Amino acid sequence: MYASDAGGLMDTLASAFAADPLAAWLFPDEDRRAAYQDGFYRSFLGHPGAEAYAAGGEGAAIWLRLKAGERLDAGDAPPGGPLARLFALGAALAARHPVDRPHVYLAVMGVVPPAQGRGIGSALLRDRLARADRDGLPAYLEASSPGSRALYLRHGFADLGGPVRVEDSPAVQPMRREPAATDS
Repeated sequence: MYASDAGGLMDTLASAFAADPLAAWLFPDEDRRAAYQDGFYRSFLGHPGAEAYAAGGEGAAIWLRLKAGERLDAGDAPPGGPLARLFALGAALAARHPVDRPHVYLAVMGVVPPAQGRGIGSALLRDRLARADRDGLPAYLEASSPGSRALYLRHGFADLGGPVRVEDSPAVQPMRREPAATDS
């Protein structure tokens, strides 16, 4: 399930979020949205702890293995322009991202609309969460929709405070999952 084709991974994620309200809010220029999403997702792949997973062309996930105290820094936000919303929401979420100990961070996961509801998201979660459990690592993510939040709750995540909103953005819910006990 590990992905080696970055282009295919980006295409899957762009398709998965093509009609997503948060993606539309972050990147309101419909003609440029896919290009902005591509750059955003690729930025995660540049992290030294990046792990990319794909389920054919139907689903994809990018996880980051983060050290204690490590913060994701997007750099200085432009005061305006097409990425201002992305930087503003990123800053608001960064303030909530736990840095108390090493953990895995689900930076992005998406399933293309025709394949949703078939267990692909659960499959993408199960493998990485099982390894996090074996390693004794908590997991962190931000749910961008009620449906994704429900999926993450089913996999042992809990809300980490209330939802985050910037201006008129859709709500984004930070969530954390403690490692489950394993027999190994």
